[in-house]
Amino acid sequence: MTATKTIVRFESCVDSVDAAMASEAGGAARVELCADLEVGGTTPSRTLVERCVATVHIPVFVMVRPRDGSFVYSADEGRAMVRSVRALAAAGAHGVVIGALTADGAIDTPLMERLIAAARPLRVTCHKAIDEARDLPAALDALLTLGVDRVLTSGGAATAEAGAAAIADLVTRAGDALIVMAGGGVRVHNVAALVAATGVRELHARLLPSGANAASGGTAAWPTTIAAFVTALRAIPRG
Repeated sequence: MTATKTIVRFESCVDSVDAAMASEAGGAARVELCADLEVGGTTPSRTLVERCVATVHIPVFVMVRPRDGSFVYSADEGRAMVRSVRALAAAGAHGVVIGALTADGAIDTPLMERLIAAARPLRVTCHKAIDEARDLPAALDALLTLGVDRVLTSGGAATAEAGAAAIADLVTRAGDALIVMAGGGVRVHNVAALVAATGVRELHARLLPSGANAASGGTAAWPTTIAAFVTALRAIPRG
């Protein structure tokens, strides 16, 4: 009997219109648009969001993170994040990527509630802030209660490969109520084993140079880089 193919969607992490275009051309299902990828991503400018949305035809989810460093935010930073969510929604973003923790490592439910309310009806992803939570299952339960649509995680480890067992537990715990998306060191060589070990149906990776480094080489090969990853996903058989 021939095995059917697992449908695994790929979200490409980008910080430029060129990278978003290459991601679409290579077969990515969605892009996550950020600034400052060297520090894990911050909120991009409204102008960049508008240009990206106007240029590509796949969904553009936008990072809302006012600075690098911890995911514990002051009241002023929280208010600024709510304003950013509203501005990015007005700019045409299809979804937002958010995350906030309390000082003791729990999901900051009051701030997340405000951010989600500002974002709706857009889709909402909680980013890898969850990997710094003191208790991953409890953090996931909080996100389920909040009604977040998906969460990006490496299972609390440095890479998704290292955190595969924890990611698998989160996938089981979430069921169909929330999409668990694996990210962190995901590449062509390890993607099939990661999907088999975790059961995830969405993957996130930064495969293209950042805007700061893009000038060192042309962008012509970028769609091929994305396509190689997407081809590896399409080759994964269902276990």
